[in-house]
Amino acid sequence: MEHHYKTEKIVKERSPLNFSTLLAPLGISSAVFRFSPKFKVKMAVEITEFLLSAQSPDAKVRTEAEVRLRQFQEQNLPGFLLSLSLELSNDNKPLESRRLAGIVLKNSLDAKDATTKEHLLQRWVSNDISFRSQIKGLLLNTLASSVSEAGHTAAQVIAKIASIEIPRKEWPELISSLLGNMTQQDKPSSLKQATLESLGYVCEEISHNDLVQDEVNSVLTAVVQGMNVTEQSSVRLAAATALYNALDFAQTNFENEMERNYIMKVVCETAMAKEPDVRKAAFECLVSIASTYYEVLEPYMQTLFELTANAVKGDEEDVALQAIEFWSSICDEEIELQDFETNETGDSYPHSRFIEKALSLLVPMLLETLLKQDEDQDQEDGIWNLSMAGGTCLGLVARTVGDSIVPLVMPFVQENISKPDWRAREAATYAFGSILEGPSGEKLSPMVLSALDFLLNAMGDQNSHVKDTTAWTLSRIFELLHSPVTGSSVITPVNLERIIQVLLESIKDSPHVAEKVCGAIYYLAQGYEGFESGSSVLTPYHADIITSLIATAERTDANDSKLRSAAYETLNEVVRCSNLKETSQIITQLLPVVMSKLGQTIDLQILSSDDREKQGDLQALLCGVLQVIIQKLSSIEETKQIIFQAADQIMVLFLKVFACRSSTVHEEAMLAIGALAYATGENFIKYMPEFYKYLEMGLQNFEEYQVCTISVGVVGDICRALDDKMLPFCDNIMSLLLKDLSSGDLHRSVKPPIFSCFGDVALAIGEHFEKYVPYAMPMMKGAAEVCAQIDVNDEEMVEYGNQLKRSIFEAYSGILQGFKNSKAELMLPHAPHLLKFIEVVVKDAHRDESVVRAAVAVLGDLADALGPHVKALFKDLAFCSELLVECLQSEDEQLKETATWTQGMIGRVFSVCG
Repeated sequence: MEHHYKTEKIVKERSPLNFSTLLAPLGISSAVFRFSPKFKVKMAVEITEFLLSAQSPDAKVRTEAEVRLRQFQEQNLPGFLLSLSLELSNDNKPLESRRLAGIVLKNSLDAKDATTKEHLLQRWVSNDISFRSQIKGLLLNTLASSVSEAGHTAAQVIAKIASIEIPRKEWPELISSLLGNMTQQDKPSSLKQATLESLGYVCEEISHNDLVQDEVNSVLTAVVQGMNVTEQSSVRLAAATALYNALDFAQTNFENEMERNYIMKVVCETAMAKEPDVRKAAFECLVSIASTYYEVLEPYMQTLFELTANAVKGDEEDVALQAIEFWSSICDEEIELQDFETNETGDSYPHSRFIEKALSLLVPMLLETLLKQDEDQDQEDGIWNLSMAGGTCLGLVARTVGDSIVPLVMPFVQENISKPDWRAREAATYAFGSILEGPSGEKLSPMVLSALDFLLNAMGDQNSHVKDTTAWTLSRIFELLHSPVTGSSVITPVNLERIIQVLLESIKDSPHVAEKVCGAIYYLAQGYEGFESGSSVLTPYHADIITSLIATAERTDANDSKLRSAAYETLNEVVRCSNLKETSQIITQLLPVVMSKLGQTIDLQILSSDDREKQGDLQALLCGVLQVIIQKLSSIEETKQIIFQAADQIMVLFLKVFACRSSTVHEEAMLAIGALAYATGENFIKYMPEFYKYLEMGLQNFEEYQVCTISVGVVGDICRALDDKMLPFCDNIMSLLLKDLSSGDLHRSVKPPIFSCFGDVALAIGEHFEKYVPYAMPMMKGAAEVCAQIDVNDEEMVEYGNQLKRSIFEAYSGILQGFKNSKAELMLPHAPHLLKFIEVVVKDAHRDESVVRAAVAVLGDLADALGPHVKALFKDLAFCSELLVECLQSEDEQLKETATWTQGMIGRVFSVCG
């Protein structure tokens, strides 16, 4: 339903309506609910009028209906769900009420937010089995509805219930019920279509481990048969979509040659169907098969090349795009395989080199697509067409085969680069820019050097598409072939002046061209990072570059594009990568300019939410620039004083920004305040009384969890700046951090930074952290247990587990070091758990290098802080010696250094004890 916020507000403000009030307008007496409590729960109500009124254009009617529906839901959930199911299943009801009934029913079972989702799951399973069976029966019957939209909606709701019940083994008959619809004779095609949609949605919702192999075989058989040429197009489309969702389940079937051959034959036949949407769905299956079953594709590649080539050359764009995506997926697989080979893991993976084998045919096919541009492609965000897909795939091919692509592409470039038709010139430039990543610098550099002058001239082309793509190509050149620190760059002191001149002139062009020019300047500046010891050849141009970027950000047409954001982000990079000793005067002059601009945003007239959003976006960008200037000027003693002098005014501005209450600005202003705290050190204490209330708000901001994460990081910055002056604020901060950790509503990504923050607080206040130990330690041990239960097959969870482990070690390190000089013995009872956790982590096959570094560091901190007290604990730990030996042989210098220190600390434990 729409207007959720409005509805909730009204529900809170009005006195609650009782159940009889809800039913009165329908002419139903609540007396019918007094027969027995059990009968009351199961009773359905006629809700058609409410569902229709909830979609009324009249806001008052709509709101009243939404309130009544919510009241019904809250006072009698089973009756509400049953009423919705009956509405959806009744072919005599209006389509509008059935549609909304299905949406509300689906939203009663599932939610994006994990906590809400779990609540809805528990609410569903709390209903008795017979009641749930009644609803499921109604939904299965709805698949046969003569109204296809009702069957489609029922299929989605069935999948939501399946996602809850199948993993719990509570709906074992679902698959056989659905398959029965496919095998019985004379069933209408609409039922087959809805059934196939349901099978597809179910496969999308559940894990492949939730079905036994016989069920998987039956599902695949039904789906593949549904793709048969004898079926109606709507059925074939539903079947192809279902197969796409079921491919993860088909591992065993793809290992069987006969079954694999059959599946591939049917998919390839479907890719030649008469209907474009059916062909598109079949190609989507092939894209998924390319990435999931790459290792068994060899026998089919000739056919697949012919299919994709025909689609790219002559099919409708939606189909052709999927055909190109097939080759992009093959590239992704082969790039990953090459990475494995480069890393010399010792594992063997089948690398069939399909791209290499198809290269002479594939590249011309892709080059041809570059000539199929849209007239307005540069002006529209998110547009995706044949030309863009072909160029992207060409770039992936270049990364896959390296130098081999150059002789296949350069003739196309040379042939088209000077043609009168803008499409030819743009395609040639796009082809050149696309192959810059992959081939060696030795192969590309001479070619790029000779082309650079031509490209700079092309920035004056009459066609804006050509200029746009030329600017993008220049940015690619500067990103990939410009690294003066390593002694390798296509930019020389000789051509630099011309490059700057052209870029600063072109940045005045139309917004989409200027945005790409910003990218070129960004990478140009980045290449000169690291010239702090010597002179930077970019320094003489800094003032002009900065002036041009500020002017670009202030363009009146910058609001209509991403130009303002690109200009400020480029300005940040120019400042960050500059040689401070040579540019300190320019950056110092920039500081009051940016502060003034930020001050002006505070007084902007806000008449609408759109105005508020624009104000917030601009403030976020300017806070970002200030953060970079603060970090840059405070990085050396000579210029640190400038930040000290301006700190009061800067902090006043940040506090005013907070008062504007925009979440994105909260993030950027928080980050900038963290930089200011680091720069001003213990002097930051004077800002704490006024700033603390905003910090507290940030730590309590569960909804915008990125703000919460950044606020936690700023606590760490402030701890490092203030040391024990932080003490008066610690009780409240630790209370909020512990509350955050205990909350089921807070996004899990915030929790690792909180543990790291424990370490920062402990380091800052030392022995005073003692009172928090009884609360912090159980949290850390609980988190260690969570690490042990991470699903190793879920890459996202493995990454989260690594973050969590690293942060727990950082917490222990900070606490141990904080107690080291006075109360180290407080950590003695926790040492065995810590050592056990370290052992488990370092023996984990999925361990991350940064986690190992943190583990080795905390091992040293434990020995350093507790000294002789831990001799007995260390004595029998063979894994410690093995770990240190392994780390000392590492190529990672930082790890080696940490291991050497830790070895010394452990050695001292034993030498002190004699």
